[in-house]
Amino acid sequence: MKFGVVIFPGSNCDQDMIYTLRNIMKQEVVELWHKDTDLQGVDFVVLPGGFSYGDYLRSGAIARFSPIMEKVIEFAREGGFVLGICNGFQVLCETGLLPGALLHNNTQTFICKNVYLTPANNENALNADLEMEKAYKIPIAHGEGRYYADESTIAELEANDQILFYYCNENAQVDETSNPNGSIMNIAGVTNKQRNVFGMMPHPERAADENLGNIDGKAFFESLLNSLVEAQH
Repeated sequence: MKFGVVIFPGSNCDQDMIYTLRNIMKQEVVELWHKDTDLQGVDFVVLPGGFSYGDYLRSGAIARFSPIMEKVIEFAREGGFVLGICNGFQVLCETGLLPGALLHNNTQTFICKNVYLTPANNENALNADLEMEKAYKIPIAHGEGRYYADESTIAELEANDQILFYYCNENAQVDETSNPNGSIMNIAGVTNKQRNVFGMMPHPERAADENLGNIDGKAFFESLLNSLVEAQH
């Protein structure tokens, strides 16, 4: 599997993602600069976390117009796989490839800590192999991570199993006290109707190396790769 990791001015999680994909998951990885217009034949595009263009205007709003994004949007609409983590999720919502928006945290502060996630279902490549009712410890680091969508969009997401993960406590219970940023319904990640574009605020790539004392995030990448291999057969 050949992955392309997009690097914007202000990206700061690109090397974490490249390391995890290349060194931990043993995949081929190429770097895609924001001014590029060639995806180099990748099978999968990743938009990493960070502060693209300094988060001026609002998070992801300027990156959405980078030359590379025209190709990423085209790639996704043709069925190509795209994953946005944190700022990457914000960019995907700005493009309209994913529904909803990421608003300022309800605390009005930047939050950087470990949280717990539990899969909403096993219907998507990113959560297909995850254990239901298990709490996965994954870091977050964002100031605008409060997921929001209107009632009709939320109803559609639920009906189509497009919600990927919920924020939960260490016992996998989804409740208001385990919601770090005020996201509607504790939603931590979503996919599109075609299930080829994924977005999530937490950082599984920061929890995939044994040297970090936490490999819960590795399960997300294993699920993704297993699903993609199965789809190719």
